[in-house]
Parts: sequence; structure tokens; C-alpha cells
Amino acid sequence: MKNTLLFFLAGMIAFAACKNDKTDGVKELSGGPNSDLIRNPATADLPTDTNQLARIKFEEREFNFGEATEGDIVTHSFKFTNTGKVPLTIMNARSTCGCTIPEWPKDPIPPGGTGEINARFNTDMKKNEQHKVITVTANTYPNESQVSLRGVVKTKK
Repeated sequence: MKNTLLFFLAGMIAFAACKNDKTDGVKELSGGPNSDLIRNPATADLPTDTNQLARIKFEEREFNFGEATEGDIVTHSFKFTNTGKVPLTIMNARSTCGCTIPEWPKDPIPPGGTGEINARFNTDMKKNEQHKVITVTANTYPNESQVSLRGVVKTKK
């Protein structure tokens, strides 16, 4: 009887604690990975004249590095141009795993200006077909674009 009462009380406390969740399934805007996009006019009240935004045009969206041996470091620069009418600001670039590190320009790229996102893929502990995606978040419409590295990693002998 005592165990049943304790079990019932624990269940009621857990149930009541879940009821006090104030988010109601809505994610907080501040501090999230896209919190900087609040300053992006394309994310505010649509419709927005997207012709007045920055635009990022990559020379290539996918780089095939062919074959690499496990443990090699594969590097590539994804060159781009700001084809928009305002300065392009890249807020973040992230990859699908910690083995791929992107570096991007921190200063705004003026209209018509160029830049590059340097990708560094560490093939250590990787084998066979690899496809690593880098997502770029900027003041563009749409606000995210992707580039990727693809190739085959052969086992070290």
C-alpha cells in the first residue's frame, strides 16, 4: 500500500511538472542557430521585395574530390559572388558532422563582390562513399543555401 501511494504521488508530480511547460511546443527565437535571421528582412512580414536582398551565387555547389586515403585532409574553396543589391553577410556555415570544418568571410561582401567558403574535411575514421553538406546562413532569400563535398575514402593499408 505504501509503495502504491508513493508511485501515485511520483506520477502526479511528474504530470504536474509537464503541465507547467510554458513553451507549448514553440521554440524560443533568441539564442537559437537562426536567431541572427531576425535582422533579415526576408524573414519578417512577407511578401518582401526579394530583389532588394543579397544573393549568393556559387561557382559550384558540389566538389567531387575523387578518392582519398583514410586520414587525409581534403580542402576545397567554394567561390561565390554577391549578385544582390545590398551587402551579403554570412552569419554562419555549419556542416553535417564535426569532421568537416567550414570557414567563411566575417565582413560583408558588397554587391558584385566575391568571397569563398573554405571547407576542410578530415577523413580520419571515414571509409567508402562520403557526402558532406555545408549549410550557409546569410541575409539572402532563401536564407540558407548548401554546398557539398563528395568522394570515396579508401582504407589506410
